[in-house]
Amino acid sequence: TSDLVTTCLSPPVHYVICKLGFEKEDTYDNNILSENGEICWQAVTEHVCYLESDQSVDYIESIRSLGPVCESVNQHFKSLTKEQFAIQYALWFHWTNCTELLLEVFDVLQSTQTTEVALGLMKITSCLERALGDVYLLMGKDCPFLLRDLLASQQLAHVFGQAVMNVLRVFIGSPYGLNLRNILWHGFASPQEIPAKYCAMLLFLTAGLGQLLQTHLQQTKCILVHRPYVIFVSLDELDIFPDLNDETLSIAEELVKLSSFVLKTMLPFWMSALTAFKQSRYADCVILLLPQLEAGLRLLFTIANKCPNRFLTAEPSALYTTFDEMLAKHLDNEVNQLPAVLGEPAMASEFLWDFLNHQEGPRIRDRLSHGEIDLEAFPRKVANQIVAFAISLLCRFSDEDMFASKEHMAMKPLMNCASCYRSRFHPISRLRKQVLECTKRIHLWPELPAVPEEHLKVVEGLEDNAEASTLILMLSEIISQLQQYMPQKYYNSDDPINSILTERLLIELCDMHICTLYSPRPVLEILVVLRKISTQCHQVSEQVIASTELRYKQWMNKTLRSRQRSNYLRMLNSIKFLSPVLRLILLLITLELVNVHLVCKKNPLDYQQYLKFLKSVLQYTENLVTYTSSEKNKWDETVELTNKILSKIRKISDRKLMLMQLAT
Repeated sequence: TSDLVTTCLSPPVHYVICKLGFEKEDTYDNNILSENGEICWQAVTEHVCYLESDQSVDYIESIRSLGPVCESVNQHFKSLTKEQFAIQYALWFHWTNCTELLLEVFDVLQSTQTTEVALGLMKITSCLERALGDVYLLMGKDCPFLLRDLLASQQLAHVFGQAVMNVLRVFIGSPYGLNLRNILWHGFASPQEIPAKYCAMLLFLTAGLGQLLQTHLQQTKCILVHRPYVIFVSLDELDIFPDLNDETLSIAEELVKLSSFVLKTMLPFWMSALTAFKQSRYADCVILLLPQLEAGLRLLFTIANKCPNRFLTAEPSALYTTFDEMLAKHLDNEVNQLPAVLGEPAMASEFLWDFLNHQEGPRIRDRLSHGEIDLEAFPRKVANQIVAFAISLLCRFSDEDMFASKEHMAMKPLMNCASCYRSRFHPISRLRKQVLECTKRIHLWPELPAVPEEHLKVVEGLEDNAEASTLILMLSEIISQLQQYMPQKYYNSDDPINSILTERLLIELCDMHICTLYSPRPVLEILVVLRKISTQCHQVSEQVIASTELRYKQWMNKTLRSRQRSNYLRMLNSIKFLSPVLRLILLLITLELVNVHLVCKKNPLDYQQYLKFLKSVLQYTENLVTYTSSEKNKWDETVELTNKILSKIRKISDRKLMLMQLAT
């Protein structure tokens, strides 16, 4: 099927992109530059046409009229050397914070490589969006997320003029115009379908905006501040596939030509992406590859769901079929068949959700397309994951007879990683990670330095440990109730607390498979509360560790006053029951997590009671954070607080309101 596709643009969109701007063949002689070399905006804005009915932009006539202007700009740039271009335009690019990137796009215009023109356009649009957002923030307002909203805003019209905004919307800001940003970033346009003159025109307009902005800043005495770039943190979490070597990349170049996942019209994009990776141009590689992943998946999506009409670009009044829709559970009230086509386990869907959609994931496509990432510092590790994932799809949708067993063997490590991939950025995965990290920290408590036991006996009020003993007893009773839900190998009736509240048990429970794809709203709502509880437990643990280490040091140096000494010893006394209580809460969180999808089976009344219980546990942990802080140091109050929550847990456990099921 991919061999038969000649374009991903619907006939009206293909006409607008590839033909409309070429219908006026007369050359445009008006000077686009003034005598002093500045951009003459009037020579551009006078070509924007308006509808007689409501004076809104007539996009079709505007594109037709601006066609010769774009060609004039293109020819003007071709007449310049790189040095001349830099001298004349670099100053006007400074406002974007991407001067070097825009100077490099000039080289593209001299090139015969059509993929480079498309790449240049994608980089200009993302850079423009980020820079226009920075200008918008001069007004002291929150920045709209989408480029089309920025270009339609009164704030930017005030800075640049409405006529200038209308010009931009003809090229990139409206589905009724050329809409160059969206057709490229969503993988609809093939390399040969994007005229180079539109890339030249956007470069020219970017310089013109810089010129207008400089005047505005001089008049208003404002200073343009650029938001810092997003930096990928915890890169180790993104380390899934093995490092790609030359052999794997060479096989990938052959697979691209064989795989049914690749649209033949898009083949140059794939080859350019692999070349960019080999040349260590990692941002370029990913910018080229992400739209092609979307195009390939859209082909599979339309075949699997028998909706060929969704393959091409939508008309202006309808939405494109993009990653978001392709990864959704339902399509027009029917089950989306794409995940089934991608195979089990739902590795491809999980990976795409992780890298593109989940809020705590890298959200690579969003951040690249909205200009939030420094392209020069784009990490190889991230590019490696995207390319490796793409190669796994090439293999998945290739005829096995087409490439030799030797090549199969070279791909085996990569395919093994693909087949056992589990979500890392879904809220379920993040909660798992939180629980295990918190458990590890709490298990450090016994190793913390502490004054000898005999010192505890000399402080008034600490002789009677009855309250703490009562709490420990209550804990034991709760664990005895819960033991039926645990693997029996862990439970020891002689020591229920230390046999069940172990790091080993939590690791085993967290390792159980929990479906992360398509979590319904009640599941996500419960996960939010569970994660907040876990976060508060972690905060308590960190405060206890910090306070214990500091007070011990002060005790040994004899710098504690009498009241501080007494408070320190009360803290040590409280730690004895706080440790198992926090471990119990983490165990409860984990048991609820393992069974979280059962929440959908609760009736509304039980669901509300269950949610209320979880929020009471959250309230307890929040109060603990307050009482154990260095400012408050209310260690005695933690006893009463803990007594109340343990009573509530015991009651809820008796009534079996929680999700946990019998252990198998």
